[in-house]
Amino acid sequence: MSAGPLLEVRGLRTEFPIRRGLLQRVAGHVRAVDGVDLVLRAGETLALVGESGCGKTTLGRSLLRLVEPSAGRVLFEGVDLLRLSPAALRPYRRQIQLVFQDPLSALDPRMRVRDAIAEGMQSFGIGASSAEHTERVAELLRRVQLDPRDMGRYPHELSGGQRQRVCIARALAVEPRLLICDESVSALDVSIQAQILNLLRDLQAQLGLTYLFITHDLGVVRYLADRVAVMYLGQIVEEAPSEDLFRAPAHPYTQALLAAIPSLDPDRRSVEVRALGDVPSPASPPDGCRFHTRCPSVLPRCRREPPPQFEAGAGRSRCFLSERPALSS
Repeated sequence: MSAGPLLEVRGLRTEFPIRRGLLQRVAGHVRAVDGVDLVLRAGETLALVGESGCGKTTLGRSLLRLVEPSAGRVLFEGVDLLRLSPAALRPYRRQIQLVFQDPLSALDPRMRVRDAIAEGMQSFGIGASSAEHTERVAELLRRVQLDPRDMGRYPHELSGGQRQRVCIARALAVEPRLLICDESVSALDVSIQAQILNLLRDLQAQLGLTYLFITHDLGVVRYLADRVAVMYLGQIVEEAPSEDLFRAPAHPYTQALLAAIPSLDPDRRSVEVRALGDVPSPASPPDGCRFHTRCPSVLPRCRREPPPQFEAGAGRSRCFLSERPALSS
């Protein structure tokens, strides 16, 4: 792992308009991503976790400008991707690839495996001939632990795990440095999930890849991630090394997520779930701390003031409980 940042996200904000009435006038905005700061170092795995609807997928797509952000900066080795023209952005699309949640939807059902993997190589001018593309596809299939003879098959002829391996091979075909994995194992059986996670770890060791792993599965996070960023209603509420976060979470929301991991004790489980309550609408988030309506440790100031980021051990937390008291003279 390199100490240098590969990707830096500063104050990223992505909004979607709310349209109402016969004329569909804009009546407000949903801030799906609201002032996110992240740093991703070369060779590491950063997991982005949170409940459904918190903005994780929108954040991942905003980094690639598949969804255009409203404000902020996305620096890839110091180059702000949000300031680039489509032509200037094109080389960086090769450097950053996305692995989607549903491999069946991600693959064209009319394209054979060979053509699906070679499509990116043809687009970016990798390989001069069809024979070179075929040789490269066979090599990629072996790397993701598939038989090169599978290149003549269609997606519907493959299992879910095989299709996800094809999607990974397709992403690797253009030799990226960063993979954004958006819930890329959540649609698979548990045993297949373990195989894909082991494959991703092996590929990272072999190719020096960097991962932004978007997931809601904390078991996956603990196995794969070096650092974890916890997202709630469009904001990063806690970020810490994986081991530290699981041992001593600083933010009450992170504590609630960890406590909600299935338990054999029904009394413990029911108390923990009741403590969370309902998620507020992202179209109208609460004033002050966005988690205060569900927080069991809420303070009066939480209802009035949005907490800044405080240092919390080796990480940071957006919670007044992490504020260090002033030293008395």
